[in-house]
Amino acid sequence: MTNMPDPIRSPLLETNDRIAHGFFTRLGGVSSGIYDSLNVGAGSKDDPDAVAENRRRVAAYFDLQPEDLQTLYQVHSPTVLTITGALPSPRPQADAMVTNVPGLILGALSADCGPVLFCEPEAGIIGSAHAGWRGALAGVLENTVEAMVNLGAERPKIRAVLGPCIGQDNYEVGAEFVAEFTARDQSYEQYFRPSSDPARKMFDLWSFIVDRLSACGIQTASLDLCTYADEARFFSYRRTTHRKEPDYGRQIAAIAIRK
Repeated sequence: MTNMPDPIRSPLLETNDRIAHGFFTRLGGVSSGIYDSLNVGAGSKDDPDAVAENRRRVAAYFDLQPEDLQTLYQVHSPTVLTITGALPSPRPQADAMVTNVPGLILGALSADCGPVLFCEPEAGIIGSAHAGWRGALAGVLENTVEAMVNLGAERPKIRAVLGPCIGQDNYEVGAEFVAEFTARDQSYEQYFRPSSDPARKMFDLWSFIVDRLSACGIQTASLDLCTYADEARFFSYRRTTHRKEPDYGRQIAAIAIRK
């Protein structure tokens, strides 16, 4: 067990010294039991002091303070906030943030949904988004790109990376789920393949998110890491549900402009 967080980084986002990012795993924190160990989910039933210490460690990775780490009350919405300072309490209900202000850490929590980090390095604009299937389908990714453009980002220079989320091999869904997608666009059938259960399908959230990002005309990449399959490194809501565990931890993807 590592003593401090050592997040996964993407070469696409490592463009200059001004912008730092990390897709944090569940390793390097102080929580125990089912929350072992870097659980940053304030909405979980974990010890609040442990969550606070874990968030402090995430902020320290950026050489910043816990109050600089901004996270939202995520509700699977298409809502994006443009922020210029610390978020108020209680946390706003939204699923993405953008800023051009140095010293703010934008964090997206997840435990199977897709955390996406954005940057436009020349303009000094960053973003983070929590993109589960519902938010992605509703437009949270496109709205994040638009918010960055409104701040002055040049669309072709925007870079976005999808972090660890549930992979198709472990994402079985029912007919109603498939119908909701194909009712929007029949071409979305491509994101489903047969399951061992003829009444169900396996959903490719990775490709769905990456394709929607690419359609925005930006530079896009994916870590292609499955939260469900890799228990050693990631929390997974679906894995917890299958085991009938009482709760689950959340990992964080975060990005900041250095002061």
